[in-house]
Amino acid sequence: MPSKRIITGLVFLAAGSYVVGLTTLLLWLSGNWHWVEGWVFGVCWATLVAAIFLWLNYKDPPLFAERLRRPGSGGESRADVALLIAVKVGLIVWIVLSALDVRFGWMPRLPLWSEVCGGILLLVGGFFIFRALADNTFASQLVRIQTERSQRVIDTGVYGFVRHPMYFGATLWFMGGALLLGSVCGLVIAVGIAGLLILRILGEEKLLTNNLEGYRDYMQKVRYRLVPHIW
Repeated sequence: MPSKRIITGLVFLAAGSYVVGLTTLLLWLSGNWHWVEGWVFGVCWATLVAAIFLWLNYKDPPLFAERLRRPGSGGESRADVALLIAVKVGLIVWIVLSALDVRFGWMPRLPLWSEVCGGILLLVGGFFIFRALADNTFASQLVRIQTERSQRVIDTGVYGFVRHPMYFGATLWFMGGALLLGSVCGLVIAVGIAGLLILRILGEEKLLTNNLEGYRDYMQKVRYRLVPHIW
């Protein structure tokens, strides 16, 4: 059986190949290898993924192992598995259509000021994604109750801001990325992905409310699911 170090190395290699591969696809489909916004997006994405993997590997190995579970292996519902796969497919569609939109000009290019705002949103979104994982050792990609790890409610850090800070960060990341790339098509896809995340939140909260002790009290303490003062 391969050692833990070898398995970790393979996971890092696979994640790195995935990020580099999709960034390469973005630049190739755009028809411009000197596309500054595309390179900036790729570097930000690679930095976020590297930071997450390094943190989980050295600071929270149990969560690292949990997040490597494949969809459907944790007893989660079929509907949630479908939503998770849809979000992952949505990322690829987002990459492809954003690049083609820029290349063929299907929609008017967004102005420079919106690209700058997009870059800021991308960084803020990345921060919330990272902090959600750093603050919550139970932040699995699967919607399930981790009874074997004695899961408990986390209400500190970014979880004191909204109940689903990772989804909040992902929404900002997709929308900020689309604005940075100057793609209206990408922005439309980002809104669609946000809709999938909202559906996932509804199912996740139903499970947590019924099966995780203290979650109802947490809902009273932190009132907003995704966007402060809105929802």
